[in-house]
Amino acid sequence: MGVKLVVGSDGVALISFSNPPVNALAIPILNDLKLKFEEACNRTDVKAIVVIGESGKFSGGFDIATLLQAQKTGNVSILGRVSIDIMINTIEAAKKPSVAAIEGLALGGGLELAMACNARIAAPRAQLGLPELQLGIIPGFGGTQRLPRLVGLSKAIEMMLLSKSVSSEEAEKLGLVDAVVSREELLASARKWALDIAAGRKPWIITLNKLDKIEPLGDARKIIQKARSQTLQRAPNVPHPVLCLDAIEEGVLAGGYAGSLKEQSFNAAVMSPTGKALVHFFFAQRSTSKVPGVTDLGLKPRQVKKVAIVGGGLMGSGIATAFVLNNIPVVLKELNENFLQQGLNRIKGNIDNRAKRGGLSKEKHSKALSLINGTLDYKDFKDVDLVIEAVIESIPLKQQIFVDLEKYCPSHCILATNTSTIDLNLVAEKIHSKDRVIGAHFFSPAHVMALLEIVRFEKTSAQVIVDLLNIAKIIKKVPIVARNCTGFAANRMFFPYTHSAHMLVDLGVDVYRIDKAITAFGMPMGPFRLADLVGYEVSLSVAEQFVKAYPDRTYRSKLTQLLIQDNRLGEKNKRGFYLYDAKRRAIPDPELNKIVNESRRLANIMPHGKPLEISDKEIVERLFFPVVNEACRLLDEEIAVKASDLDITHVLGFGFPAYRGGILFWADTVGAAYICGKLMEWSKTQGSFYKPCAFLEERARKGLPLESVINAGSRL
Repeated sequence: MGVKLVVGSDGVALISFSNPPVNALAIPILNDLKLKFEEACNRTDVKAIVVIGESGKFSGGFDIATLLQAQKTGNVSILGRVSIDIMINTIEAAKKPSVAAIEGLALGGGLELAMACNARIAAPRAQLGLPELQLGIIPGFGGTQRLPRLVGLSKAIEMMLLSKSVSSEEAEKLGLVDAVVSREELLASARKWALDIAAGRKPWIITLNKLDKIEPLGDARKIIQKARSQTLQRAPNVPHPVLCLDAIEEGVLAGGYAGSLKEQSFNAAVMSPTGKALVHFFFAQRSTSKVPGVTDLGLKPRQVKKVAIVGGGLMGSGIATAFVLNNIPVVLKELNENFLQQGLNRIKGNIDNRAKRGGLSKEKHSKALSLINGTLDYKDFKDVDLVIEAVIESIPLKQQIFVDLEKYCPSHCILATNTSTIDLNLVAEKIHSKDRVIGAHFFSPAHVMALLEIVRFEKTSAQVIVDLLNIAKIIKKVPIVARNCTGFAANRMFFPYTHSAHMLVDLGVDVYRIDKAITAFGMPMGPFRLADLVGYEVSLSVAEQFVKAYPDRTYRSKLTQLLIQDNRLGEKNKRGFYLYDAKRRAIPDPELNKIVNESRRLANIMPHGKPLEISDKEIVERLFFPVVNEACRLLDEEIAVKASDLDITHVLGFGFPAYRGGILFWADTVGAAYICGKLMEWSKTQGSFYKPCAFLEERARKGLPLESVINAGSRL
């Protein structure tokens, strides 16, 4: 880690910096860059400057650990005034021209550093962008000012608000880089360009002063206003996109320096609840693969060269797609030729759709299709390294499949089940090689959803867990590891959400009001719209398992059965809680009241026979506080490794808004004492469903955060 300055015989000062793995711009690196620039400017043997990141990467951006440090200490002064003191007063004001030589990536602060230089030369296929909004912050090193001056206002706003990066080839067309040259020529070309600027053969451009790409003032205001309107509609609960637009607008109206001063709202964004939540989410996502008692044993993952999938339905075909898209051959087994062809067609359809959306080149499309093979015979599993069973949730069927897998698969093969709820002891009950059995719970659609829940039971070997963690990385999934129980971590944590929603309906709260309150909170859809999407048969099957496993904290509503009796199957037949048009748009159905009223009559829990009076805020609390309560049980029972894993599960698996940090991070912002008190209050009228668990009561009593819980892996 550090910054070096080497002056060549050509008079070019090469300033190179290193901070593996992505050359993050930590404060010491930035300070040293400033010193090296000043040294180069003061040396008589230096004519021009080239800035380059070592190890094939320019820079992945500002050091995010510094953001976390500022948030935890409350000391924003450690963030400095990089935009003014370094980018403007040191680099742009330098007496000698500078050129950024970009390879690999120039993201966030890395691109901002490059844009402060007088020119940019890039190697092929480098990625350039300003993804800061993903962290709940805004570009803080002058990006809101320089990007519009290089690529135009509309494109700059798109790149910032959508955190959209561009390749070096596109960047050249946009004007973001001045030339794209081969990696071998990059340094020499950058040196020559810098010398040409110094000699007057190429223009000495100070980006902050450029105006030719900025639209006329009237047009610029319309562009910004449209973006502001769309942002407020799309993301009403977060402040930082508006702060970003405010800084851009100030730069357009009052000039780049004034805009840079306005951009210092970066500090406020860092310290905002959204900034804290998204920085937490960033680090939580990167810590899920650290499992005490497993990943600290020194075990190396074994190579997986071939995978088998049993079952070619929606889930099995999605899982197969995830593997072939990442260059791992798959053999798909089905019961008969008809089912097999349907499964293979689903996989082909998934790959075709990815290609249509521009996510696959022709070569990769052809390669993915070539990696799929179908079979009706387990004998074709003789050389597979991993097999994943993805059939319906039937215990006898799964048990028979695992008997066959043990018989036909090689002795090293990992035996995984995609069950979402069934106890692994039951799945593996009739085989001997229990140490090879593990849960691989994908979320639908499996080739799209990022989460993979890895479930271990008492017999699962640490080696198999390490292997599956590595497989998750290969197929670009975020893994969380959970212990075995009914529903595991993900579905067990989520079931009280659905049960509480049904209870509220039986208490007299309108179905559509509940959905509206939950989407206003930030969920992609409410519980009843979600039920229509998922389908009722699966919901009832899963609900029955939870009733058996956790009878004291489930709610038995008749609402779903009544829907089915009325031939309402959700999106499947365009009639459920909602009606659906040809474009799958959900339309409230006034006829639903008959079914809801019957459910309420059967439940007979409305207070004094009248609908419960409740605010939208309490609707949100009634649905999510029981989820927090169940998450606390998962931590107490050591089903989950750490609290942050449950945050990731709820965001990536169920759509909880990332800008709230995850279910337990959000719970800490509300307060364990408040949550516990509310649950206790509701339990007096609604019984044990809402009763807070001992773990939550203890944290509330002692004033301890929920987010700090990490189970040290005392029992593998």
